[in-house]
Amino acid sequence: MSLKLRRSFLSRRIIHRSFALSKSGKQSESRDTPTVCGNGGSRGDDLVGEGKGGENDGGDCDTGSARRRRQQQQGGVVSSAGAVSYESSSWANMLPELLGEIMQRVEASEEQWPFRRDVVACGCVCKQWRAATRETVEKATLNQPGKITFPSSLKEAGPQDAPLQCLIKRDKKNGTFYLYLALSPSFTDKGKFLLAARRYRRGAHTEYIISLDAEDLCQGSKAYVGKLRSNFLGTNFTIYDSQAPYEGAKPSNGRAGRRVASKQISPQVPAVNFEVGQVSYKFNLLKSRGPRRMMCSLTCPSSLSEKISTKKVEEFSPVPGYTVLKNKAPRWHQHLECWCLNFHGRVTVASVKNFQVVATIDQSKPGGKGDEETVLLQFGKVGDDTFTMDFRQPLSAFQAFAICLTSFGTKLACE
Repeated sequence: MSLKLRRSFLSRRIIHRSFALSKSGKQSESRDTPTVCGNGGSRGDDLVGEGKGGENDGGDCDTGSARRRRQQQQGGVVSSAGAVSYESSSWANMLPELLGEIMQRVEASEEQWPFRRDVVACGCVCKQWRAATRETVEKATLNQPGKITFPSSLKEAGPQDAPLQCLIKRDKKNGTFYLYLALSPSFTDKGKFLLAARRYRRGAHTEYIISLDAEDLCQGSKAYVGKLRSNFLGTNFTIYDSQAPYEGAKPSNGRAGRRVASKQISPQVPAVNFEVGQVSYKFNLLKSRGPRRMMCSLTCPSSLSEKISTKKVEEFSPVPGYTVLKNKAPRWHQHLECWCLNFHGRVTVASVKNFQVVATIDQSKPGGKGDEETVLLQFGKVGDDTFTMDFRQPLSAFQAFAICLTSFGTKLACE
């Protein structure tokens, strides 16, 4: 009995002491500014910085006075919940004319990566800055198409005058491929990461899942952008897009066109894919030695200038033009005794995977006939696991990457 009374007395004492501590803590908080700690800190630095965490990400506490001084310097306003409200700050209340002039100068001065990250940072300040950044980038794309600024740029047509140079890194162990934007002529520099793909075996078929995140390569992810599916022999491929390529596009029927096994996993994640292209390799029935022969049929995106011109004349067609491509036939070199193509120094290692693609039918051109002398996409080997990929209009980075993925793997029926 005495033991039970002693336990009850100790429990009441502990409760009384904890209540006194909490009461004194509330009184101190009412007299001083609230303290911001750890992950509850302001995320204002993320909006104007490099996308990394602020100074409070390490778990250290920040006093209210220091936080108030920092907010006065940044022009932000601290809300009652402890977050920075840029929508009511001086940044959001800037005159539209002045904001447009600032964005035009930033966009014009930062044309190449990694300096172009400043344009993306401006679009992260607030809604008004985001709208101004998007409008400025769209206007600049009319004069110089093919600039990669946002993730949506990866599904837009590439440059028209000169090809956009990229690199593909292969990881044989994990069956993963990484696409980088080349920032220098060197083949050893990775550059800026754009897309990643991983190869999966689905019964008798092979699939390449393409994602914006190199660590999250699954169809149920928000970073998923599309996939590539092949037949058993690896001679026919179908390119699927996670988003509709044009207004009114119908999703693909059948199990192959579905992203996940269930009908819908989230309202924000569509459960279907859209077919945007096919790639086929011709059979080599005689088994004669020679290069691969490839044909592509793609639904290519329209350039921004074409979209605006069609809207002006009010003759908008929901179905964009399609393009038929084929690989450029190489020539036999008598001295080297091999098939050769002129890659202009962008390919250094001989491989059956190397190819150049030209257009036979291009509805974006007058008359719908393609120019078989202009190389729209070229892919070649420069190292054991390093390849170059150069593309231009009317192909997008996503479509060019998908076509290059078809070149990997053994094709016994075509070689």
